[in-house]
Amino acid sequence: MTPLRQRMCEEMQIRNLSPATQRTYLTAVTQFAQHFGQSPAELGPDQIRTYQLHLLAQQRSHSTLTITVCALRFLYQVTLGQDWAVKALPYPRRPKLLPVVLSPAEVAQLLAATPGIKPHALLATTYAAGLRVSEVVRLKVPDIDSQRMVIRVQQGKGRKDRYVMLSPRLLEILRTYWRAKRPADWLFPGQPRTKPLATRSVNRVCRQAVQRAGLTKQATVHTLRHSFATHLLEAGVDVRTIQLLLGHRSLRTTAGYLHIALHQVQATTSPLDLLPTGEDTEA
Repeated sequence: MTPLRQRMCEEMQIRNLSPATQRTYLTAVTQFAQHFGQSPAELGPDQIRTYQLHLLAQQRSHSTLTITVCALRFLYQVTLGQDWAVKALPYPRRPKLLPVVLSPAEVAQLLAATPGIKPHALLATTYAAGLRVSEVVRLKVPDIDSQRMVIRVQQGKGRKDRYVMLSPRLLEILRTYWRAKRPADWLFPGQPRTKPLATRSVNRVCRQAVQRAGLTKQATVHTLRHSFATHLLEAGVDVRTIQLLLGHRSLRTTAGYLHIALHQVQATTSPLDLLPTGEDTEA
């Protein structure tokens, strides 16, 4: 490990960045250095701009572009103490795209098409509690609090704990699952059982369920979280409560679901319906 990499690791550890974030940042910085074949300490704003244009030419995703900016900002501003880092590294503008959302009937169809007790319980928990895939795989058996009817989500995004509701229907599903599989530590253990289930396994389960259900929408595990929030909003739950359940830092993030909740859209009268009909004109 080079001294620069070691220093960056230490700076991230001091700031208590999650292990996943640390790995992602190091990967982004490594790819940047490999592109030029030089140490990042020898590179500057011109090379960063060239690299950003290179990523755009490769049509890399918005998330990749954003992660690269975050990683390089941390490297140059925090690790190397360069004052120019912020101005030279603007965040890419996020395209205004609405997420895919399933209707309640489609969610029921998806869960019904999920074979096996464990996969069914896994996707049901994800939807019922609005969890991220990284959160559902790290649930432990004691996190299911049937006395208080809540689920404790430990160290979610931003390394924050929170509570979400425990659906009575989900509780019955989890009890059936527990009696059949007897998980001891992790609620959804992987291989070996001392480790949590890999997120790629959850993604695979969801893809297979979408295919079996015959859904035409490009649904993913995260679609269940979007659907959870949208269905709550359409049921009249206030945005602040949904923010707390989702673990969003900013209310503005949660407010984005106002654009995809259909109850107000469907209830709005089109101006076409207000025009006089032919019969009204003749009269």
